Amino acid sequence: MKPPYSNPSTTFRASPTTDSVRKTPSESDAMIKLNGVIKRFSNAAGEFTVLKGVDLKIKRGEFVSIVGKSGSGKSTLLNMITGIDHPSDGQVVVNDMDIYATFTESQRSKWRGRNLGIVFQFFQLLPMLTLLENVMLPMDYVDMYDFDLRPERAMELLKLVGLEKFADKLPVLVSTGQQQLAAIARAMACDPPLLVTDEPTGNLDTRSADTIIQLFETFVSQGKTIVLVTHDPSVTSRTHRNVIISDGELIDETIAKALPQLRHRHMLEFTKLVEERVYQPHETIIPRDQHVDYFFMIRKGEVEVVLQEKKRRPDGSSLAHRVEGKDHIVSRLSENEFFGEMELLRGGKAIANVRVGNKPVEALALPRADFIRVMNESPITAEALGKIVQKRLEAHQIADNRR
Repeated sequence: MKPPYSNPSTTFRASPTTDSVRKTPSESDAMIKLNGVIKRFSNAAGEFTVLKGVDLKIKRGEFVSIVGKSGSGKSTLLNMITGIDHPSDGQVVVNDMDIYATFTESQRSKWRGRNLGIVFQFFQLLPMLTLLENVMLPMDYVDMYDFDLRPERAMELLKLVGLEKFADKLPVLVSTGQQQLAAIARAMACDPPLLVTDEPTGNLDTRSADTIIQLFETFVSQGKTIVLVTHDPSVTSRTHRNVIISDGELIDETIAKALPQLRHRHMLEFTKLVEERVYQPHETIIPRDQHVDYFFMIRKGEVEVVLQEKKRRPDGSSLAHRVEGKDHIVSRLSENEFFGEMELLRGGKAIANVRVGNKPVEALALPRADFIRVMNESPITAEALGKIVQKRLEAHQIADNRR
């Protein structure tokens, strides 16, 4: 029995190939898992590696952008996820299926038709078919929905993207923005749980691009997972996560968020150099008056920057010392924030304690020498951090004067 028709103008019901219950990004299960994926190509110039052991997990219901410079491996990475190309090594699991170990090429093509919606930058609509017929194509290919209901479903999808009045027109007779909307309607024809798209707004004006992203946000709110490649900051600002790829390797997302001014090559360098550390509740990470040897970025949890109470000497001067319950918390830093930069950039000993809050902290620690070297090579980042240092010094001075 073929699956019943569902009305996409309200919501997309799960087809037999999707989960019966939609899940949110907060849950631990993954729609996509890449483990050690390597892709090599050979040509007359020799062999070169485009993807260099990529590990990536994308949860169900996430809206994820993949960014990187031309030639960084973005499109190749998408081809691994969609099953269009083969990895040279590694594992690709999509919607709980190891798509290269489980399927033949023919089986993978059918699986892709039922489980993935793919939107290309240049639309790829068949020019001799109307928009309605283009949207019906995936249903015909994988034999989903009763034959007589396919036109009705295709029309509902065109209504969803605002193209019902253009259903009988050929692609050449509508605008580029309308062609992209039709391509999205076609991608959703079989109600796939995953939508993958390469530069979907690259050829569109600002208004059309905004319409496309609003549509994607609607799909995500209904439980779809969307992965897109883009160079557009207005798009990346609206996704749940930004995955940055540089020279075939993924940049640590904590580093990218903590230091967005860094060049991608420096982010990748930091990714390889940092040490992953875990600290327990209330543990001191940086003691006051001690030399600081690492720059820290917080992956998970919260730390407190603490100034200690002062005790008056007989001569009237003050002496900082620890009095239980009397510590003054100057600030709290959480995920994707950093500390240790003040002492590393200005020299000297720590002017405050930095300790863990009530829950464990996962942090990345970068050695002093590597931090200083890259700051010298990246003046924009050094300037931005210098401003943060100055603000923190002023906040500490105000707090110190009040005690």
